This record gives sequence, C-alpha cells and structure tokens, in this order.
Amino acid sequence: MFTARAGFGNPVAVVLDAEGLDDAEMARFANWTNLSETTFVLPATEAGADYRVRIFTPTEELPMAGHPTLGTCRALVDLGVIEDRGHWVQECGAGLIEIRRSEDGALRFRAPEPVVSAAPIELDALRRVLGGAVPADPMLIEVGPRWLTGRLDLDDLDDLRIDPVDFLRTLPPKLAVGITLYAVDDEQTVHVRSFFDGGGVLTEDPVCGSGNAAVGVHRLRTSGPADRPAAYSARQGRHRGRDGRIQVTLPGDGDGERVWVGGPAVTVITGTVEG
Repeated sequence: MFTARAGFGNPVAVVLDAEGLDDAEMARFANWTNLSETTFVLPATEAGADYRVRIFTPTEELPMAGHPTLGTCRALVDLGVIEDRGHWVQECGAGLIEIRRSEDGALRFRAPEPVVSAAPIELDALRRVLGGAVPADPMLIEVGPRWLTGRLDLDDLDDLRIDPVDFLRTLPPKLAVGITLYAVDDEQTVHVRSFFDGGGVLTEDPVCGSGNAAVGVHRLRTSGPADRPAAYSARQGRHRGRDGRIQVTLPGDGDGERVWVGGPAVTVITGTVEG
C-alpha cells in the first residue's frame, strides 16, 4: 500500500471471507502473518456499507487504520468481490469510512472527524525521548488511532535518535498508539515518520495512513489558509527502504477537519490458506 511497486510501501494481508472465524482465530492468524496489520472481511451490518472489516495487528485489534483500509478495498476491487464503481463505504470499529478512487486510479479514504487534545507528556520529557529534538506544537490527534503529532525541521526528522526504552516507558499505548512527526522541505513535500509500540519493541511504521491523517489535521490547526495548500504530497518510509508516497487533501474553511488520505496500491500475492 502507498506504492505501485512490489517490495515498497506497507503491506497488508487481506482475508477475503472471514465468516466463521472467531476473535481468537483472527488474532492468531494476524500474529502468524506478522505484518503490521491483517484485515478480515465480513458482510456489512450497517446500512450504506459495502462490507465490514476488522483490523488486527500481531498483538491487538484496531478500530481503524489507514493503509489496511485502502489495501482491503484494493484487494476486493481487484478480485471482483465488490463492484468497481469508484466509491465505496467501509464499516469498521471507527464507524463508516468513505473511500473514493482518484483520477489517477489511486484510492483515498476520508479520515474520521478528529479529536484533538493537549500532548499527554511534558515537552521536556518529549525532548528527552527524542534525543534532544523539540517538535513544534505537539498535540494528541485521534483519527481512529491516537497519534502524538508534531513538526520538526527536516534535519532533525532525518537524524532522530529515539531511546526505545524511554519511549515505551514514557508513551505507553494507553496514552497514544505512538508518535508521528513531520517536516516540510523546500519543494513543500511533507516527510513523515511514525513510531509505535510493536509488542514491547519500538517500531517505525513503513507508511502510515492514519499518521498522515493526523499530520493533515496538525497542519490545519497550526497554519492559516494562506500558509497551507489544499492538497499536498507526502513521503514516508525512506528510513526503512520503503519510500511510500501519500496524497493528502485538506478540507476548506467551514468544512470541518476530516482530511482525505490516499495513494497507489498493488496486489502482490493471492492464494488460499489451508488449515
């Protein structure tokens, strides 16, 4: 997901027919794939939804996540499970998520209405965790998952030296799923890095849809209309050799804070699982 080339972006496993699987079986299979997320497709239960999806990491279930949302829709369309009509509605733990196909063929989702609050840790503690880097305007942004989000200079973003033990002790999952930091280069491309607790291990997300949604909300909150574009391109995953490409569209004044996040996707493997 967020790439048109196999081996880049952020992969997701999609179980197309999950009827009959119980919670424990889903959790066990997601742990077995050992991908950042595995999704399980079920019949919709809410009016207006095309399908329902449950999203699991190797250790927990998530109410919503960006790249699994788009990757699941891409797989369902590619395999003819749902009609390729250019717009769909996904039902998940965070409610109904609208998905559309852009003119270039990429898929994009409309993030849930964000809930924004003050950063859950003091700035001095955050500076210590980040090895001396000081993000501007840190805030907690919930767009399904809750991300501690802030802006850095590009050099500071590239040179982050996070203490994993201190990070996991200072920002446990009960406060936030993790931290997403971003910088803007001279060409106005946004560069993003997201870090989270991957089962007791500090993990950098290759490309994160919800993290990029949080960045979009952060830009809405910290800049005026003249200082932010209606849409912009983002890159994430260079530090993990993934080089994901993301497109973010910001709402206009008076249209709330629900941002659109999208990018290319490619189906790499199809098959059946025995047992």
